[in-house]
Amino acid sequence: MILNDKVRSEPEIFQDLEKLCVSPGYAHIVAYFCHRDNFFFYEDKISVKDLVPKYDEKILLRSEISILIGLMYKRKIDLSLPKPETFQKYINETEALLHELHQSLALPIIAEVNLQKEKGIPLSLSFGAALREEIAYEGESAHDFQYLELSIKKYCEDDAWFKSNKGFSVFDVPKVINAIRQFQVQKIIDCQTGMAKKPSNEWTMLDGFTFTSEDIANESKLDTNIVEAILKPFVLPLDENNNHFSNLSDFNIFSAYPIIQLDNSAYLLFQGYTFLESLYETPFYWLMEDKTYRNIANKHRGNFTESFAAERLSLVFGEGKVFKNIIIKQTGSSEKKGEIDILVVFGNRAIVVQAKSKKLTFAARKGDDKSIGKDFQKAVQKAYDQALSCSKFLTDNNYQLYDDGNELSILRNFEEIYIICVVSDHYPSLSSQSRQFLKTETTEIIRFPLVMDVFNLDTMTEMLQKPLYFLDYLNKRALYGDKISSTHEQTILSYYLDNGLCNLCADERNEIHIGNDITASLNLAMMVRRQGVEGKHTPEGILTQYRNTSIGRIIKQIEQTENSTFIDIGLTLLSCDHNLFKQISDGIGKASALAQKDNKNHDGTLILNEGTGITIHCNRDAHEIAYLKLSLHCGARKYAGKARKWFGLCIEPNNLNIRFGIVLDFEHEQTAKMDSVIESFGL
Repeated sequence: MILNDKVRSEPEIFQDLEKLCVSPGYAHIVAYFCHRDNFFFYEDKISVKDLVPKYDEKILLRSEISILIGLMYKRKIDLSLPKPETFQKYINETEALLHELHQSLALPIIAEVNLQKEKGIPLSLSFGAALREEIAYEGESAHDFQYLELSIKKYCEDDAWFKSNKGFSVFDVPKVINAIRQFQVQKIIDCQTGMAKKPSNEWTMLDGFTFTSEDIANESKLDTNIVEAILKPFVLPLDENNNHFSNLSDFNIFSAYPIIQLDNSAYLLFQGYTFLESLYETPFYWLMEDKTYRNIANKHRGNFTESFAAERLSLVFGEGKVFKNIIIKQTGSSEKKGEIDILVVFGNRAIVVQAKSKKLTFAARKGDDKSIGKDFQKAVQKAYDQALSCSKFLTDNNYQLYDDGNELSILRNFEEIYIICVVSDHYPSLSSQSRQFLKTETTEIIRFPLVMDVFNLDTMTEMLQKPLYFLDYLNKRALYGDKISSTHEQTILSYYLDNGLCNLCADERNEIHIGNDITASLNLAMMVRRQGVEGKHTPEGILTQYRNTSIGRIIKQIEQTENSTFIDIGLTLLSCDHNLFKQISDGIGKASALAQKDNKNHDGTLILNEGTGITIHCNRDAHEIAYLKLSLHCGARKYAGKARKWFGLCIEPNNLNIRFGIVLDFEHEQTAKMDSVIESFGL
């Protein structure tokens, strides 16, 4: 961002923006921005190119449009249509003020950075002003349909309360939301096409954002009273004016009441996304106001995060591999030493998940360093510390695991343990704060943690439904976690799907930043999978690029196996760069063709990286003979290369089916016997 020397202070700019937003007819300007920046149109199938324009820097974020609406709330809304020249003037002034407002947030950041340089302090952006800017402008971490789907899961156990106290069932909410979406989209299309027949002084998109309860009742096939009951709690009360909204970090009442009641009994909803976000977050406060129900609601809230995480992880690993609320006790003692919210055990890998239902407070959003640190401690650090302690217990056989009172009998010879900390709500700048503030500890087995919200976990488990790829992502994030920066974890996931992370992290720079525009292909895939639109179900990249190759057929067999040897081999293969991957694939193809032709054993060997290699045998020998041959060959290759780890894979020539695998993992030690062996192999 290039700063103008004449950038004013935030209060000055905010005051001018407020004056503009309460101007007569400004609602039409808001409708213009909502139509331009929140909607996109396509024919038949959506493609990535349809989404890319939405990442243009000139496009207003939804959070910026929310500021405009929140300021407009400060006066009675005037719906008179401005003259064309005034209309354009309002647009230009709005964009200029929002740009200047963003620039003003950079001023204290520049001042702090300059101070750090003067004092010779290592450059850091972990102070409140820098995080405040990111919190205000980071964009969304969830899709609108995720807010809707997860809202129902979050409050389904409270359905009886909603029926008694609000007059509707949570299970009727999706019908109303979908009806509003369909009705508004059609009205917006009608407005857009209708303007071609009108003079320019009648152009407006405002009517596209209006509806009546009868409109939605007809669209949803629900009773009008139910529709009214669902809408009413989100309608701006007549006695509210948002006067306390004086800067970016203040509570904006629009986030809780996104629907405006018009004089003619119609409703005005500018941003359906904000309605869905409010639907996910606001009802919790209703429940908390009922003192007789508060404890029950809190229990349900905690259950939701754990149950949802377990449900999504079961989609990847299978229900029999995912355990909830595992109690840890020392052998011979009844005292609880720890509790794992969710434990996933798959082969020789384990995932420890700790979930928290903590929000970022408004004091933290204002950039207060102490509040930011305090909130992070409660929401993330505490969860991580608990997960770390439990992970250590997992590696110590002096501690037993109990599932619902019964001892959990599982193999605990873990090669790797991954820690995931999950928060139940959108937590602004979570990725940045975790990278800067989280105090971690790793061992040979316990890896660097991954911190995310439930929406990102939802996306991860949707896109990485094969255990091998899910573990591969965790492994690469653990290896490169301190090297990659992004405003959202979802951005890094998208890069992984498109390109893998190996090439990115081979970069010698200390830190690599990934921009949000990379998420277009992931966002498209999620819309196709969850909303049923026509388009690409899976981004072209790591999940597709080797599909029709020899090594791709090998990987496909390993994708869901729980065999620890095959998991080790699969993760190692996925860690190879494109050129090495192609060499392995070509080698397998040639060995297979030769073995089919002469019915003899053919093999290939490659050094994968420093200290690791693989030998592949392609034959139809009896298992005992084939196993002995491969074991001796791998042992000789490992010894000759002084490698720490060596993999062996025996495959069937005709169909490339895996027969068995071998992993040799131990330090190199020179012996006369092995010197003789490698001499016999000609190595």
